[in-house]
Amino acid sequence: MSGNHRGGGAMAGLFVVLLTVYFTTFSHASPTILSDLNAPKFRHSRLAKSAIQRQTSNEEQSQLWTPLEHQGWKPCSESDAASIPEKFEGYVQVFLDGGLNQQRMGICDAVVVAKILNATLVIPQLEVNPVWQDSSSFEDIFDVDHFINALKDDVAIVKELPDEFSWSTREYYGVAIRPTRIKTAPVHASANWYLENVSPVLQSYGIAAIAPFSHRLTFDNMPKYLQHLRCKVNFQALAFVPHIRQLGDALITRLRFPPSEDNMVSNNYLREVTDLKPKQGGGKFAVLHLRFDKDMAAHSACDFGGGKAENLALAKYRQVIWGGRVINSQFTDEELRSQGRCPLTPEEVGLLLAALGFDNNTRLYLASHKVYGGERRVSALRSLFPLMEDKKSLASSEERALIKGKASLLAAVDYYVGMHSDIFVSASPGNMHNAMVGHRTYNNMKTIRPNMALLGQLFLNKTLTWPEFQESVIEGHQNRQGQIRLRKPKQSLYTYPAPDCMCQA
Repeated sequence: MSGNHRGGGAMAGLFVVLLTVYFTTFSHASPTILSDLNAPKFRHSRLAKSAIQRQTSNEEQSQLWTPLEHQGWKPCSESDAASIPEKFEGYVQVFLDGGLNQQRMGICDAVVVAKILNATLVIPQLEVNPVWQDSSSFEDIFDVDHFINALKDDVAIVKELPDEFSWSTREYYGVAIRPTRIKTAPVHASANWYLENVSPVLQSYGIAAIAPFSHRLTFDNMPKYLQHLRCKVNFQALAFVPHIRQLGDALITRLRFPPSEDNMVSNNYLREVTDLKPKQGGGKFAVLHLRFDKDMAAHSACDFGGGKAENLALAKYRQVIWGGRVINSQFTDEELRSQGRCPLTPEEVGLLLAALGFDNNTRLYLASHKVYGGERRVSALRSLFPLMEDKKSLASSEERALIKGKASLLAAVDYYVGMHSDIFVSASPGNMHNAMVGHRTYNNMKTIRPNMALLGQLFLNKTLTWPEFQESVIEGHQNRQGQIRLRKPKQSLYTYPAPDCMCQA
């Protein structure tokens, strides 16, 4: 009896250990662990097996991590406009929606609109993000004093309205039609549109509130000094608040100076290694923005290997969120992939990086919010890059307290780390991709843009060998690593800063 009891106790103990290991393994996963179990570990197992066993020569590593050569362009974002006048037409307010990077572009445009109107800009108000439910304000994310001081010679900016206009709030405009609200600003409106439609409101009431205000200023046929002002705002005036920069610096130090086996025993290692602040040397690291969330997966109408259950779940989600209306839904999965319309899964991004020459000793920082499929999907990427880190693995919960649950602040930390990485890779196009590509182009930093159409076609070919896959990937990405691409009409200067923000050296 006692023997059976001991055996039962041992089995119970083993079960507890296994349960602990299980939940530790899923520590980075979303709460929907059961849905993670349906996500495949590897869809491209033949390629993955070869990728895990890959070997990269020192020459290939050296070439991969070598910074970009000077390309004949340099930043020239100084505004050449006349100094701000003594008399202003009134106050301009803007209410910005979207995520961090969409709001960032809106802030830049708002400064230029204020310049066009000869008005005083009120620090932009950020709307509560409907997707992430983030109520972070401008002051929570950006250094307001730096912002105002950097632009003091270009535009008058105030933190809040004077008492006589204190009634002009988002709530005031939300309950009735108001003559001081401009809600008809077309997408990519011209400078003349603002002079013709907003200036009269300023002259009559002394204030104008523009909402919605997202992508409401054209990129074309703008005076050079206004384009330069846009650049100055984006690349010089917008700095994150100190605690975001401090946490970002800590993560960067820990990526460049990882712990050795000798000092990993210290519970306070994370804080201690940052305090050491080595003055020189340090390893290289890459940042990967893995844009693979549920919205991306559902809106793409692609098949990600989760079987009938996943396809039904995504179809139901599309119905609830968009009424089932998705542009790509009339195409087959093969058609979408061959056209480059499917976001890359964590596994596919891992295979891309491996083919480009990143080895399994690469320090890889994962800059993402929630990954659709959770850790079960991320595990395929982790198998290829076991030294992959993120905010949770690099910083303690105490250090992350100020950004916990705040999508904009989490994104700001990732943006800051991304701007200090040796290489940045964005898995799929989007606002973060656009902002980072433009900012790093401005600073002549290596940034890899996946060739989505090529990769889609390669992943459809199930007979492709690893050498064939690697050769195609390398050839298809030779000119997608940060080379200057001049902005074309209708394209954003925040993504393509040359020639509007850059001068030929």
